[in-house]
Amino acid sequence: MDSVSKKRAEMPEQAGSVLERRTLRSSNRRLSELLEPGMRVLDVGCGTGAITRGIAEAVGPTGRVVGADVDARLIRQARDRHGDLPWLSFETEDVYDLPFENEFDVVVAARVLQWLADPLTALGRMIRAAKPGGKVLVLDYNHEKIVWKPEPPDSMLHFYRRFLQWRADAGMNNAVADRLEAWFRACGLSDIRVTDQSEHWSRRDPGFEAGARIWADVAAGRGRQMVEDGYVTEEERRSAEEEYLAWVGREAQEMTMVLLAVEGTRAG
Repeated sequence: MDSVSKKRAEMPEQAGSVLERRTLRSSNRRLSELLEPGMRVLDVGCGTGAITRGIAEAVGPTGRVVGADVDARLIRQARDRHGDLPWLSFETEDVYDLPFENEFDVVVAARVLQWLADPLTALGRMIRAAKPGGKVLVLDYNHEKIVWKPEPPDSMLHFYRRFLQWRADAGMNNAVADRLEAWFRACGLSDIRVTDQSEHWSRRDPGFEAGARIWADVAAGRGRQMVEDGYVTEEERRSAEEEYLAWVGREAQEMTMVLLAVEGTRAG
């Protein structure tokens, strides 16, 4: 099962632009509030490093930041785009086998555990990487609670149902955000805090179409993986992408994706 989830979690090349649009403040608000100059931070699942760069700028040259990702292609891109800061490095590492122990003030994984078949093992490796008294912060979605107003086209609703099934069949938890607090307690973390960081887009707001179109991007990228795996046809994938984009442009009013930041402290 884990090998299936690893294959399905591979980041499509089309997703690179989505990753680079993210910033520390807009995409991990709670983390931005925790950071202080001089901190040592591990960013697990750093992707192309855009948010990791923001972390490094926040802690400054007296700190240390390591971005880790299992995808060597993304790590190469991160080094090319953000490798100019001496206190920032990028490493190709598997979350299940992180080599760090008792090292970091903050260990963070944003939108990562949702792609794992064994998130509790990954969380344990993250806790081990934190120093005693250090913070572990996980930011993730509950995909079962998405809200569109009005509902998008039937083609996207069908695609979305198949997307959830494609994930579930690989052992991924579609409601991971609402499981995090219990997992943190089970792993012995204390001072647990849950912060709602749900992503809400309204047509009244600037950037609405850029935010709401994310599911067209998923259909364009992950959708091709789903076609290969037999969960949708190419015609279904293309219809979902095209009809959803048209809906965003003409009819969509709101979209909310439930996203929670859960943090805890490693025992001293």
